[in-house]
Formats: sequence, C-alpha cells, structure tokens
Amino acid sequence: AMDGAPPPTSPTGLSAYVAVSQLLGLTLLATTGAWLGRYRGGVAWHSPLQFNAHPLCMVLGMVFLQGDALLVYRVFRHEAKRSTKALHALLHGLALVIALVGIIAVFESHRTKGIPDMYSLHSWCGMAAFVLYLLQWLLGCGFFLFPGASFSLRGQYKPQHIFFGIALFIVSITSCLLGITEMLLFKISDSYSHFVPEGILANTLGVLLVVFGLVVCYVLTREEWKRPPLAEEMALSMDFKTLTEGESPGG
Repeated sequence: AMDGAPPPTSPTGLSAYVAVSQLLGLTLLATTGAWLGRYRGGVAWHSPLQFNAHPLCMVLGMVFLQGDALLVYRVFRHEAKRSTKALHALLHGLALVIALVGIIAVFESHRTKGIPDMYSLHSWCGMAAFVLYLLQWLLGCGFFLFPGASFSLRGQYKPQHIFFGIALFIVSITSCLLGITEMLLFKISDSYSHFVPEGILANTLGVLLVVFGLVVCYVLTREEWKRPPLAEEMALSMDFKTLTEGESPGG
C-alpha cells in the first residue's frame, strides 16, 4: 500500500453481523445465569448445586467462546496471520478448559446423587462433540501452529479443518438444546406443558442458541467476508512452498 493510503476497512455488513453475534452471545450467558439463579438455586461447587455449573460452562465454552474463536479470521482481517492463528487456538483452548470443568461437574454431581452416566442422547452427542473438538484443536495446532506441517499437507487438511470446525459448532449447539429439554423434563415435567415462567425462559435460551449459531454460520459462509491474504503472507507462502516442496518460485 502507498504511504498515506486510508487504512483497510471491513466489508459492508460484516461489522454489524459480528456485533449482533456478540450481543446474542452475551444475552445467552445472561439468560443462562438468570435461569440457573432464579429457578435452579444458583451455582456452587461440592454441593447439591454443582450440577448447575454444567449448563453454564457448556454454553460459555462450547457455544459462545467456540463461536468467537471461529469468527477470529473474519474480525482480525488485517493483523499478522501468526497472531490471528494464536488467538484462534487460544480461544478454542479456553473453551475446551471451561467445557472440561462442566463435564467434571456433571460426573461428580451424578456420582454424589447416584445418577447413572452416559445413557441419554444428550450425553452421547455432548461427549462426542467434546472429544472431537479436542481432537480438532490438537490437529489444528499440529498442522498450522506448532510448528506447522508442510505446505501441501496444510493445503490438504485445511478444508477438513474448516468443515469440522463449523460442524462441531453446530453439534455443540444441538447438544445444548437436547440438554435444556432433558433438564426441563426432569425438573418441571408436571408443569412444563402449562407455559410456566421457567419453561418459557429455558425455551427462550434455546431459541437464542439457534439464532446465535445461525448468525455465526452466516458470517463464516459469506465468501466475500473471508480474510484476504496479506501481501507478505503470499510471499512467505511461496517461499515456504519453494523450500519444502522443491519448486522454483516461477513454477
């Protein structure tokens, strides 16, 4: 770029959609907290309320933070690629840690109360999402970050990484919806069909989860909103390919 040129800007509409996604994400967390605080007694570790840490951690980690990690390459369009990769991996790693806390909470709560584990569709989908998410994160770090695979291997794996990133985000939201329904049927099965306030609030949380997922996926799938490669990145990629694949710069 020439000296004095205006700074690069985001494509039209991208900033608005990202802002909406963040507003929805914060509303998700507030709604989850309101449900657990108002109707389920709040959250406390090593107590009968330990289970309530599970839905809070899963919404925070496997939905909100995972969604934000996916948006990193759309939001930070003109920053160094290495820094963007590191932030992407860091947010996913933080989501995994928080989700692990939520999983520990539900297993310890079940053990204390004598409730069996891993028998419901929610638990199957949720555990599959977590294990595959961890695997996706490890593979992503191995291929792209520490220290990174060869140019050809990265090119071959990148489409799978992108697809499974979006797919696991969708599965995570689906698991949350199953968990909300399961929790309502366990806790208020007698009154749920009478449109009680707790049921309405929890249903609202489910709708917000769906809308958040739709907004994030829309941003991710808009072709013109993809992060453009910077000039220095294109030059480095060509140099890296030349060194690792033995091609000439003009090949």
